[in-house]
Amino acid sequence: MLAAGRPMLAIPGPSVIPDRVLNAMHRAAPDIYGPELEALTRQVVADLRAVAGTRHDVAIYIGNGHAGWEAALANLVARGDRLLVAATGRFGHGWAEIARRLGAEVEVIDFGLRAAIDPDRVAGRLAADRGQAIRAVLAVHADTSTSVRNDLAALRAALDAAGHPALLLADCIASLAADPFGMDACGVDVAVAASQKGLMTPPGLAFVWFGPKAAAARRRADPGPYWDWVPRASPGEFWQYWNGTAPTHLLWGLAEALAMILREEGLSAVLARHARIARAVWAAFEAWGQAPGGPVLNIADPALRSHAVTAVSLAAPQGTALRTWLTDRAGVTLGIGLGMAAPGDPDGHRHFRIGHMGHVNAHMILGTLGAVEAGMRAVGIPFAPGGLAAAAEVVAGA
Repeated sequence: MLAAGRPMLAIPGPSVIPDRVLNAMHRAAPDIYGPELEALTRQVVADLRAVAGTRHDVAIYIGNGHAGWEAALANLVARGDRLLVAATGRFGHGWAEIARRLGAEVEVIDFGLRAAIDPDRVAGRLAADRGQAIRAVLAVHADTSTSVRNDLAALRAALDAAGHPALLLADCIASLAADPFGMDACGVDVAVAASQKGLMTPPGLAFVWFGPKAAAARRRADPGPYWDWVPRASPGEFWQYWNGTAPTHLLWGLAEALAMILREEGLSAVLARHARIARAVWAAFEAWGQAPGGPVLNIADPALRSHAVTAVSLAAPQGTALRTWLTDRAGVTLGIGLGMAAPGDPDGHRHFRIGHMGHVNAHMILGTLGAVEAGMRAVGIPFAPGGLAAAAEVVAGA
């Protein structure tokens, strides 16, 4: 009964889509060969550079984040090339698997599920690569499975300290427009993102930004006609840009979302909002977790937590029961504990995630946290009092 009304989707993507973005897409199909769509796309490209903090090229693909992974690799990796992946959750391992299937020789440094990348370990491995066979280092900025946030600038410094020429490739799918990121400032050579998280647009667009070192490395690989980022980043006639029909309505939605981020709220304010909302979520769970058997944040150090998503563990396998109750009885949907336990392992029911990226404000997150407290009461999860008060204090603070 209490779930009637507008639901709250608090999963780590797809994120809540603003009504304005949906309305921008609600229009007739355009002439894909006409000037309107080309002008729109050129504005989108400029805005994508701004939101990623780069002056370099960006290619847009019809696809999700996995398509972005493959596009980046297809332009850089020839069969037999060696790659180093610094993994801090399921998505680092997922990108590594894509690379293997493309024929790369992949080495993974696994930092586990509750820690960030240690740049010194990466630097040590690169220093040991005396023949400099490793062509690229792959890292996920914010892994949505674990909610860890990695320091890309420190990783770039590790490559430089080792004197190694490997490219730095970063998955910014969850972090873009939620966690601070500047491609050029961090020294990232290739960044990958998608439309459905911090960019507040339905799934279906993938983005690959690439700098001059990556553009030069592109000449070794043959990405094939579809993945080739050269025509996509330097379009002639508009129809050539897509190798087929353009994703017209997703582009209109994305243009509206980027306008909201860059020209209305402003990117710095967007990032500050995400930081405040994330701290409110953490404060609630830190208070609730004071009880024996209470919820525990997956990443202990706040400096290593993403502002886009929070992963939580329970002492008993009640995460699935909590999520089910919240969806059925309160109209709030939380994310599953993705990648935190082996398939079929009962411990998988100990975990859940709260997405707080994109079009999320104070009352939405406070309402979600209130529903979570009600759910914990309903399914018998122990918790200490004071979680909602702690979250409200963060929201109310200067």
